[in-house]
Amino acid sequence: MIVYILRRLLSLGFVMLGVSVIVFWLMHSVPGGPFDTQQGRLTSATRANLEAKYGLHEPVWQQYVSYMRHALRFDFGVPYQQPQTTVAALIGKTWIVTLQVGLMTIFVAFSVGICAGLYAAYHQNSWLDHLVTFVTTLGVTVPNFVIAMWLILSFAVARAWLPLGGWGTSDVCLFGRYFCTDWILPVVAYALAPMAIIARYTRSCVVEVVQEDFVRTARAKGLSEVTLMRRHVLPNAQIPMVTALGTEIPNLITGSIFIETIFRINGLGKYFVTSALNRDYPMIMATFLLIALLWGVTYMLTDIAYTVLDPRIQLGQRSQR
Repeated sequence: MIVYILRRLLSLGFVMLGVSVIVFWLMHSVPGGPFDTQQGRLTSATRANLEAKYGLHEPVWQQYVSYMRHALRFDFGVPYQQPQTTVAALIGKTWIVTLQVGLMTIFVAFSVGICAGLYAAYHQNSWLDHLVTFVTTLGVTVPNFVIAMWLILSFAVARAWLPLGGWGTSDVCLFGRYFCTDWILPVVAYALAPMAIIARYTRSCVVEVVQEDFVRTARAKGLSEVTLMRRHVLPNAQIPMVTALGTEIPNLITGSIFIETIFRINGLGKYFVTSALNRDYPMIMATFLLIALLWGVTYMLTDIAYTVLDPRIQLGQRSQR
C-alpha cells in the first residue's frame, strides 16, 4: 500500500508538471496581456515598467522557469489585480468559503441522492421510481443558474422566506441554535445536479446487483430485505458507485462561478473566472495547479477505497493466471 501511494504521488508530480507547462503556454498564447484591459489609463512607459516588474518582458520559457522555481517554495506570486496581497493568501481566503459551500453540497447531494437511488431501485416502475427519474433528469438537464434564479424568485422575492444572497450573514434561531439561512438556496441549487447523478448511478448499480442469482438465492433463504441490502447488495454495488461519485467531489469543492455570482458569494470559483478575464497569470496558474492536485488525490483515494470495499482487489498488481 505504501509503495503504491508513493508511486502514485510521484506520477501525480509529473502530471502537475505537465499541467503547468500546458497552462503556462496557453496563457501566453492568447492575444493580450494583464495590463491591456487598462488601455487608455496607462501610458506605454507605465505598462513597460509593470511588465518589467513582473518579468513579463522576458521570454516565456524564462518566465516559466522563474515561476516554477518560486512555486516549489510555495511562493505563487502576487495577483496583478490585487497587488496588496499574495496569491496564496487570496486563495486561502476565498477557498474557505468555496469549501464550505462544497462540503455542504456534498453532504446534501450524497445523502439525498443515495437514499433516492436505493428507494427507486427497490420500487422499480412505481410512481415514486418515475418521480425520482423525472427529478434526476431535470437536475441533470437544467443548468444550476436557472435553478438558482427560480429558487430566488420563489423563496426570496415572492415570499421573502430566505435572503437573496450572501454567505454566513443571516441567522435564525431554531431549537436554541443559530443557523445561517443564506446557506439554504446556494446549497440546494448547487446540489441538485450532483444529487441527480448520484441517484441515477445508485439506482442503476443496485438494480444490476439485485437481479443477480446470488441475491435471489439469499432472498429465497428467507433473509430480510434490510439484511439482504446490508450483506449482499451494497457491498457489490459500492465499487461502481465510488467510481462515479468520486469524480463529483473535485468539481464541488472548487466552486461554481454561476452559484457564487448569483448569490454574491466571494469564493474561489468567482475569482478564477475574473482572473481569467483579467489575464491574471499567477492566479490562473495557482488555481489550475490546485484543481489538478485535487483531481489527482481524489483518483488516488478512489483507488484505495476499492481495496477497502473489496479486499480481493490488489493495488498496483496485475492478476496472475
